[in-house]
Amino acid sequence: MRPFQGTGVDVSRRTKLVREWIVFAICLGLGGHIVLGVILHAPEKWPWRDAGVYGLLVSLSVYVAVQLVRSVWWVMRGKTKRPMS
Repeated sequence: MRPFQGTGVDVSRRTKLVREWIVFAICLGLGGHIVLGVILHAPEKWPWRDAGVYGLLVSLSVYVAVQLVRSVWWVMRGKTKRPMS
């Protein structure tokens, strides 16, 4: 049996899981870049020793914001979507 062979439900679940990990990884990278930019432009306000903590907090905040936008998108899309007859 191949590693990615299975039922349609397994493939669908795996696809959703991979998609969420990709979104999370992009948010971590974006949060890290935001913190790096702030530290480089205002080093007296954000010391380097706390960069990791700030990076993690900002990254998680970005992830929460992205999830909120995605939720609103799905709600709005669901209301405007016409049922197929």
